[in-house]
Amino acid sequence: MDEKEAARAAVREFLTTRRARVTPTDAGLPPQGTRRRVKGLRREEVALLAGVSPEYYVRLERGQATGPSAGVVGAVADVLRLDDDERAHLDRLLAALTPAARKRNRGAAKNLVTPGIRLLLDSMDHLPAMVFNGRFDILAVNTLGRALIAPMYDLPGQPNSARFLFLDEPRARDLFPEWDRITADVVAMLRIEAGRHPDDPDLTELIGQLATRSTEFRTRWATNDVRIHRVGTKTFRHPLIGEVALPYETLRIDAVSNQILTVYAPQPGTPEADAIRLLASWNADDQRNNTPTAGTRGHNPENQPDL
Repeated sequence: MDEKEAARAAVREFLTTRRARVTPTDAGLPPQGTRRRVKGLRREEVALLAGVSPEYYVRLERGQATGPSAGVVGAVADVLRLDDDERAHLDRLLAALTPAARKRNRGAAKNLVTPGIRLLLDSMDHLPAMVFNGRFDILAVNTLGRALIAPMYDLPGQPNSARFLFLDEPRARDLFPEWDRITADVVAMLRIEAGRHPDDPDLTELIGQLATRSTEFRTRWATNDVRIHRVGTKTFRHPLIGEVALPYETLRIDAVSNQILTVYAPQPGTPEADAIRLLASWNADDQRNNTPTAGTRGHNPENQPDL
């Protein structure tokens, strides 16, 4: 499949799955007397509600419409009840249909972490912090962050959260009690990344590997859900500090737009903050004794990011 056909397929799959979510009742259409053969709205019903011809909507859904106006895209988004993340994703998919956009988006995401960001990570010695790219490669991590996510470093090669979640599932479920929610979020964010960088060969390889080896990933990928998480809480079941729900903040690094700095920042005086202090104490003892932190068995030091 060439680039143009891949871009069209992405539009078609996304709009088809969004259309399947909306029932005629949801859309305010009168009750249907005949048995429906499709889940959700028909294409002609979306066209009617959006105020465009059925023929035009079919071309739009197939990725064959030429330069749809913002008004038309907005009307379709309203009919399909797209949220802000989904609307932005649709805009990116439609933009990728143009040759100029495909040329602009070509290439893999850069993995270079600037010296300033590395210094910032190391300066936050009281909070776990790490830098990801859009593929969920862990590009850099401070000492406390490494102690928090140590099992992710047991797989060979570049540490990657998505690969750990789906290809080391038993241990991933041990570390993340809310595995189902976290994996759904990760896949939804990978969908967004695929829309931003459809020609990233490393991303294509990752998605292919996960789809081939994980039924759970294939099921989630087929939903075409997209979602961005900027703040939230993630629960860990850690061998040293037990189960703890840690609030986190994510910041996009302006110098390299595809990189995200994630910091776990519990409020001072809370049990969660006490747990992080305990982890820091255990980790400091391990470093003094030159013994590995729990969960790092089998780690090859050469795979550790250069901090």
